[in-house]
Amino acid sequence: MAMQPHGGAGRAEFLACDPLSSFRAMLFLRRFEERAGQMFAMGLIGGFCHLSIGQEAIAVGMRQAAHPGDPFIASYRMRGHLLASGADPRAVMAELAGRRDGLSRGKGGSIHMFAPELDFFGGHGIVAAQASIGTGLAFASAYRGDGKVCVAFLGDAAADQGQFAESLVMAQRWALPIVYVIENNQPRDGWNRLALADRGAAFRIPGEEIDGMCLASVRDAGTRALDWARAGHGPTILEMRTERYRGHSEAEPGKYRGGEKKAAPAPDPIARLRAEIVEAGLASDAELRRVDAEIRARVADAAEAAARGAEPAAAELMTDILL
Repeated sequence: MAMQPHGGAGRAEFLACDPLSSFRAMLFLRRFEERAGQMFAMGLIGGFCHLSIGQEAIAVGMRQAAHPGDPFIASYRMRGHLLASGADPRAVMAELAGRRDGLSRGKGGSIHMFAPELDFFGGHGIVAAQASIGTGLAFASAYRGDGKVCVAFLGDAAADQGQFAESLVMAQRWALPIVYVIENNQPRDGWNRLALADRGAAFRIPGEEIDGMCLASVRDAGTRALDWARAGHGPTILEMRTERYRGHSEAEPGKYRGGEKKAAPAPDPIARLRAEIVEAGLASDAELRRVDAEIRARVADAAEAAARGAEPAAAELMTDILL
């Protein structure tokens, strides 16, 4: 689907690895998703809205680890990865609200947003579709010899799909430059039942379990895996142990998790970094509150612009359709 041009602060604000910049980046993703949830409750966002609140360290950490030009591809829970790639928050919020100023002209909604000019190749509604498409992106990079490494983000349920296993076969056979990042947001007391980092063992693909609630751990593991692929050694699986603080989507409250939700929550990645910043004397609580206020104002501006935006024209209904 064709994109509308967009600007904004861009990717640079997500690339700096110092604690204060990282805190700002993760907090922006958190506040954006919170506002999206509010807009859904108000009826301004239709369909589904899958939030990634709690998983901010993964999107920011992998973007900090990646090189310019490395393609990202994700699932329907993808706005953190998209914003970390440099997308304009106003264009993303407009797309959520189905406005013609959105990234996909208001026709992609919450799930189908693309920004190939920012090396972001979607949100995909089909479970594990991004694994096979991402493998294709890696094949293209290997064929061209352009030195890029694809980062494919998928959920723990997607790791059970057959197309993921088939992608692993191809990636290993041709030593494709790709890192599969499994965002394992299972309840914490269920983690020991899943060893998703080992899913590549039968294909001789190395895997590693990572504390996905720790930005530094994510960034370090991502750097190792990306360097490994860039050196020609092929794919890696990174299982990011994380926690999602909302239900599967805003259309349901997450009751399907049952008693497992009673487990103590994992350390919030933003609260963890905030404590480190204050303890190190890098900023005071008052200064961080001001940062929060600035971010809330930016997100509010994007939301208000989206609410005022025009819907797509009727003539747009039959464009961007492949028959």
